[in-house]
Amino acid sequence: RVLCLADMAGPIAQMARHRQAREPVPYVSLSQHGKCEAAAYEERQYPAGKWACVTMGEPMYEQSISMSFMKLMRYICKENSVGCHLGMTVPVLNEIHLTKEGTELEREVLTAYYLPGEFQQNPPVPRDPEIHITERAPLQVITRVFYGMTTEETILREISLFWELLGSTDTVLRETYIVASYENPSVPQRRNEIWFIRRA
Repeated sequence: RVLCLADMAGPIAQMARHRQAREPVPYVSLSQHGKCEAAAYEERQYPAGKWACVTMGEPMYEQSISMSFMKLMRYICKENSVGCHLGMTVPVLNEIHLTKEGTELEREVLTAYYLPGEFQQNPPVPRDPEIHITERAPLQVITRVFYGMTTEETILREISLFWELLGSTDTVLRETYIVASYENPSVPQRRNEIWFIRRA
């Protein structure tokens, strides 16, 4: 279990106060598939945009995303060049890579927070040198919802289940995936999505 650092109490309380004002990352739904909720998946197009990104390579996936999320929360809450709360957007993306064998995750995970609309043109500069502001290209993904903790084991299982659902296709990447999180990593039954990335 990943413990929350004492100095995060303030930012977490601030996030809770701003909970209702979570701005969704913009996208266009291209198609939806499946009759029942468990088997449903959706194809979406996300536009180019500016993201604050952190890369971590802790021994466990949950440690990497928790540490990255804490860094991003500090940036969102106050540790930025404008010195104010920037506002939360959802989902936060965790880009993962599978080993060549496809049986485990590579250690490095890139966690990305989409800058709210008002800061897209002129992003506040992070005080933390490990946070980088990046212009990410447009992205077309096939996405499926799952709930709960995101351990390496659950992610690999969700990827495998999604492949079974989709069947054989060469139109998506096989080595890079995205886990999209809609809740703080400390929420046990949080909503997540697994994203398969369409080849350019």
